[in-house]
Amino acid sequence: MATSLQDRKPDPDLVLANWRGELDAADLYRFLASREKDSRHAQLLREMADMESGHARVMERGLRNLGIKLPPHKLSTQTRILKWIARVFGPRMVYPVLHGLEISGSADYAAQDEATAALAPQERSHARVMGEFAETRIHPERWHRTGGGGSLRAAVFGVSDGLLSNLSLVMGFAGAAADGKFILLAGLSGLLAGAFSMAAGEYVSMRAQTELFERQIELEAAELEVTPGEEEEELSLIYRAKGLRKEEADDLAGRIIKDPDAALDSLVREELGLDPGQLGSPMGAAVSSFVSFAFGAALPVIPFLFGSNLALALTSIVLSAVALFLIGAFLSIFTGKSMLASGARQLAIGAAAAAVTFGVGKLIGATAGV
Repeated sequence: MATSLQDRKPDPDLVLANWRGELDAADLYRFLASREKDSRHAQLLREMADMESGHARVMERGLRNLGIKLPPHKLSTQTRILKWIARVFGPRMVYPVLHGLEISGSADYAAQDEATAALAPQERSHARVMGEFAETRIHPERWHRTGGGGSLRAAVFGVSDGLLSNLSLVMGFAGAAADGKFILLAGLSGLLAGAFSMAAGEYVSMRAQTELFERQIELEAAELEVTPGEEEEELSLIYRAKGLRKEEADDLAGRIIKDPDAALDSLVREELGLDPGQLGSPMGAAVSSFVSFAFGAALPVIPFLFGSNLALALTSIVLSAVALFLIGAFLSIFTGKSMLASGARQLAIGAAAAAVTFGVGKLIGATAGV
C-alpha cells in the first residue's frame, strides 16, 4: 500500500542535505545576480535566491523539530566550481547546468514528506527560468530553426549508418575471400538485421518519449485545475525571463489563465517546451529509420547482385566512397563547415572502417585456410 505524503517521516540526513543545497543555491543565485549584465535576469536571480533562503528556513524548522543541531554551513565543491566558471566565463555559462540541477531537485522534493514536497512547484519554476536563460544563450535566434531539419538530419544519419555498417560487413567477407554468394547473403542479412533493429529501437524510443510527453501534459492539466494561481505565477515568471516587465508579464499571464484551453496550451509550450500537436509519430519514425538505413546499406551490396569478381568489388567500393563523400558534404549544410572538408572526413572514416574489417577478414580467412 502506498504511503501518503502526510504519513512519510522526514529523513534527517536527507533534510540536512536539502538544507545545505538550498543555502548553496541562494548563495550561487546572489552571486550570479551580481555578475548578470541583464537587469531583468539579475532581478529574477535575486528573487530566486530569496525563495531558496525561504526553503532553507523550512528545512531548518524541520531539523529543529527532529532535534538536530544545525552544523556550520560550507559551500559545496560543486557550488564553488560553478561560481568560478561564472566568474571567469560569465553567468550564462552555468545556466544549462543549473537547469538540470533544478529539475533534479524538484523531482527529489516531490517524493519526500509533505513540508518538503510543497516546495517542489517553486523548484520547477526555477528550473523553467533557468531553462529559459539557457535557451536564450544557446539559441538567441530561434527563427533560424525549421521543423523539418531534425527529420532530415535523422534520415541522413540513417543512410550513413547503413552504408558504414554494411560496407564494413561486406569488406570483411571480401577480405576473407569468401564466395560472392556468401558476400551477397551477408550484405542482405546485414541490411535487414540493421534496418529492423534501427526501426524497432526508434519505435520503442519514440513511443516512450511520446508517452512521457503525454503524461507531462496530463500532469500540467491537473496542476492547472487544482492550483491555477500558482500556474499563473509560473507563467508570469517565465515571461519575465523572456524580457517582459513584471506588470506586463502578470497581465499577460492573468489573461491567458482565464481560458483553460489557451492556458494549458501556453503552459505546455512555455513550461515543458512542447508543441501539443507535434509530439511525434513512433510508427513514422520507425518506417523512416528502416527506409533510410536500408537505402544506405543497399549501396555496397548492389554490385554483388550481378556476381563476384574484382571489377564488381571495386564498383562496390567506388559506389560506397562516392555516397560517403556526398553524405559528408550534405551534412555540412547543418554544421556550416566546408563541403569538401566534411565530405573528405566522412570518406576517411568509412575507408578506415572498411580497411580494418577487410584486414580482419583476411586474417581470419588465412587462419581458417579459406
